[in-house]
Amino acid sequence: MKKLMLVLAIALPGATFAQLADSAQRVVHMQGTVNFRDVGGYKTKDGKKVVWGKVFRSADVSRLTDQDLTVLEQKHIHTVIDFRGVKEAAAAPDHLLPKTDYLLCPAGSDSLPGAAQMGEIIKNGNFLEKFYGNTQYLGDRYKPLFQKLLVLPANESIMYHCTGGRDRTGMATALFLYALGVPQQTIEADFTASNIYLLPMNKRMFQGLQQSTGMDEETIRKALELRPELLHSLFNAIKGKYGTVENFFEKELGIGEKERAILKEKYTI
Repeated sequence: MKKLMLVLAIALPGATFAQLADSAQRVVHMQGTVNFRDVGGYKTKDGKKVVWGKVFRSADVSRLTDQDLTVLEQKHIHTVIDFRGVKEAAAAPDHLLPKTDYLLCPAGSDSLPGAAQMGEIIKNGNFLEKFYGNTQYLGDRYKPLFQKLLVLPANESIMYHCTGGRDRTGMATALFLYALGVPQQTIEADFTASNIYLLPMNKRMFQGLQQSTGMDEETIRKALELRPELLHSLFNAIKGKYGTVENFFEKELGIGEKERAILKEKYTI
């Protein structure tokens, strides 16, 4: 682990490495999923810190084990938001605690493309930029999460996820941290850290695409890796349509000045 952290320290931007350095606190090691992590611990612009143990993000949780469910119980995770599409979720239903408050938010999410379709998407170029720059579904996809955050009981936690826990989930985290006043550089570090946490899964996916499409692995990796510029596309598109990110929050998510104050009261210390 120390050797890996040394390599990462050399290879990664300072903010991203700093985010990864506290992985012992942030990453929740699960048997049946990856990229399950606590969104807490980040410092805000006004000197506060996002609370630990309240908000979690993850990749697909359809294969959680009994031991994983015990972890969910220990962390009081009885509210789950799923950003996958209807068919996508039906193909791999979440395995959660009984009586979990589960909500599927499929806006803008279709079934995941197959290898051949993904190959064509990659060859056409800039598909991630287009995805992050599309504001059409943001309100319907993320409003339920923010409304749940407003009323989440003090003794409860929430987890949200998609399939890889990186794109739809990454945007949700970026918006949540923005609402709490976390600096953009920190938001981007949390976002791009998925590249590291998903390394084993990504390598298998890249090799599969390489075999099915004939493209080299480096081309595939560059097309699919998360970069700060993708969040720039997200926030610039929001500003382009709504004038300010705050206007978007109020109009599409139901989070005005009063609600932002509630979120900060509940999720920062």
